[in-house]
Amino acid sequence: MDAQHLYPYFLRLADTSMTMSQRLSEWCGHGPYLEEDVALTNVALDTMGHANLFYQLAVEVADDDVTVDDLAFLRDAHDYRNPLLTELPRGDFAYTMMKQYFVDVYALLLYRALTESCYQPLSDVAKKALIEVQYHHERSHEWLKRLCMSTEEAHQKMQKALDDLWFYTPELFETDAGIQALHEQGTAPDMSVIQSEWSSMVETHLAQCQLILPETGWVATGGLQGEHSEHLGYMLAEMQFLQRAYPGCEW
Repeated sequence: MDAQHLYPYFLRLADTSMTMSQRLSEWCGHGPYLEEDVALTNVALDTMGHANLFYQLAVEVADDDVTVDDLAFLRDAHDYRNPLLTELPRGDFAYTMMKQYFVDVYALLLYRALTESCYQPLSDVAKKALIEVQYHHERSHEWLKRLCMSTEEAHQKMQKALDDLWFYTPELFETDAGIQALHEQGTAPDMSVIQSEWSSMVETHLAQCQLILPETGWVATGGLQGEHSEHLGYMLAEMQFLQRAYPGCEW
């Protein structure tokens, strides 16, 4: 298997999970009520666990002596390969749940496809992560319906979250020459198929929630090439401070 393409692909998967987890962790102690505060924290921990698994795969195929902590804590923003969607600020609860739903459907479909990967270590990780992602998707799916079908204020907030986030979602499915090569080898799925399935699931559910898709807007791009918003830099500065201030520290 070609490590030249595997390494950046694993970083793409890991960075997406890591940035999503970091944003979710910001809800710890700030949830709308205690049970939901715990639930948000648990989803954040699950997602960070997925990031750790993908970083471990990257370490295994890296051509230099690098550790999981090096990848998480000692890279700069331009080295990250997550989509811009996952690095956006936390926002309010409606914003968080809309973003979580989009990413949950994406992860559900992607990991399900990755269980069929010809690269066995990736298939094994996908099978493990899929168990938790199925729960994440069920949870965010129900939260959308609950919020959109409750009060007028809640519905308006969910519509605004949709308007703000919708044009960040196409970037989830972007590919490059390396990802295309992995698809041709049977390692990675066809992202155009994943996108089609995602659109069908998401648009059907949004319609059931009586939400209206925005018609036009700027479409986010750049994360796959290491081009990010200013939000990622602030996130990493906070997340990486301890490791950079005290290199090699353990606790």
